Amino acid sequence: MKAVVVKEPGGAEQLLFKDFSKPMPGKGEILIKVKASAINRTDIVSREGKSGYMANPILGIEVSGEVVETGEGTNIQLGTRVMGLVNGGGYAQYALMPADRAMKIPDNLSFEEAAAIPEVFLTAYQTLFWLGELTDRETVLIHAGGSGVGTAAIQLAKK
Repeated sequence: MKAVVVKEPGGAEQLLFKDFSKPMPGKGEILIKVKASAINRTDIVSREGKSGYMANPILGIEVSGEVVETGEGTNIQLGTRVMGLVNGGGYAQYALMPADRAMKIPDNLSFEEAAAIPEVFLTAYQTLFWLGELTDRETVLIHAGGSGVGTAAIQLAKK
């Protein structure tokens, strides 16, 4: 399979395609035929070599696609359209995802729309409601409202 790796830390010019074997799902994992990946800050920081998840040489933490194989202990049907977070490896033709992170894609969303949801909306939701314990009687100030997490937080806070 083809996948995107970083030749050496730096800018986008350091990205290149490389051939890898298709991964095999282990216990509790699903294999996704990737239809779309999102680009987010974690991927950029990892590409620049500043930190991140680079134990996996393939970039990408946010994907959408179809389940093509399942590992032991999973109950997701083959062919299910899913989105979610992976431990690196999302910028590839196939990616492994822990089955408990897989979210079914609603019929009204494209793969491209679905790939852009997990990281920003989960981060915004966790920050607003789990950590911040925001209620409907409170007001919230959202810095960086034009960022992915910021725009997601605005939408969630308005509900």
